[in-house]
Amino acid sequence: MTTHQHTARRRELTLDGRRLSYLDHGPANGRPLLALHGHLSEGSSFDDLAGELGPEWRVIAPDQRGHGDSDRADDYSRAGYVLDLTTLLDHLNTGPVVALGHSLGGINALHLAAARPAAVAALVNIDAAVDLPHQDPGPLAFLADFPYTAPTREQLIAACGPVGPMVGPLLRPLPDGDGWRLPFHPQDTLDSERQVHGDHWAQWLASDCPALVVNGRTSQALPAEQAAAMASRRPRTSLVTLETDHFVQLQDPKGCARAVREFLAGL
Repeated sequence: MTTHQHTARRRELTLDGRRLSYLDHGPANGRPLLALHGHLSEGSSFDDLAGELGPEWRVIAPDQRGHGDSDRADDYSRAGYVLDLTTLLDHLNTGPVVALGHSLGGINALHLAAARPAAVAALVNIDAAVDLPHQDPGPLAFLADFPYTAPTREQLIAACGPVGPMVGPLLRPLPDGDGWRLPFHPQDTLDSERQVHGDHWAQWLASDCPALVVNGRTSQALPAEQAAAMASRRPRTSLVTLETDHFVQLQDPKGCARAVREFLAGL
């Protein structure tokens, strides 16, 4: 499948004095798809998917609160994330959207569908577990040693150790030109990650729109047994398994896009 040329416009919305930045791909009259990234990521992680889906789809990919170009927030609860999403959709007047999310984004998408079922026409859950036992230390505990800023890009990349090459292209210059920052705040991310853990089954089962679960066969986050149960217990829900770990769209972007395209074609 040929990737289509597409335009991505960087836009922002102000919520209580806080900037919510988002990428808006494709034509304004395209079918709307809300794409929600996971921790340590941002809206641009869906650039390739937007190109694969082509001009029929308008892919709206926010940098969720505390990520990318969006400002930090005081609250990283589900209610806080979902409020941002409902406000953004109301602002854009999209009508019902396909809510697609990876990891943190997948959990936020299913909570959005539970809270505002009329706003979500379909769900795509990319390797987001609905039963995440609390862990101490959590899977992102290594972030506690990361600095948020450094005088140079090179110093900041080096301070992030093995994660440095992954976050390097996403670093932002500080507004005063006096250094660089990560595209997420380490402490905010730890707070957000801690609040992701728990039981989300009730919210997963609260909506009945068509849904797709995309599971990585060697996922660290979503065991195959749980992915199968998510599909079998929820009406109109299908399951696709790809040969990846948790980072599905990074490791198999074509396979992930193909699974999403085929699901969307059946709506």
